[in-house]
Amino acid sequence: QVQLVESGGGLVQAGASLRLSCLASGRTFSSYAMGWFRQAPGKEREFVGGINVSGDRKWYGDSAKGRFTISRDNAKNTVYLDMYNLKPEDTAVYYCAAGGGFRPVGVRTKPGDFDSWGQGTQVTVSS
Repeated sequence: QVQLVESGGGLVQAGASLRLSCLASGRTFSSYAMGWFRQAPGKEREFVGGINVSGDRKWYGDSAKGRFTISRDNAKNTVYLDMYNLKPEDTAVYYCAAGGGFRPVGVRTKPGDFDSWGQGTQVTVSS
């Protein structure tokens, strides 16, 4: 499995932008599809976005469409989540996840579709 460490979270005001990073170590990063999820207090873990192994295919949850962008740099073993025009309802712990094996692009949207998880990074958006 791959080990994942998120960074980049923090406290920002509504309308701000933030970039989250997830550094992977262990087995070959470029063989894993990657995803971002978030979880607010008292809520289920929510899919934010996913990216395939080469980085040329991306898919998003409804809450992220139009405001968030997922990308990866396989040379740096890192996946990113760029978040724009943040809203208070984006406040959550954000997790990156890695999924091994072959799945058609776009079908990984549930926590069970991923095998390895980071510890999460807190994002708080004030109004």
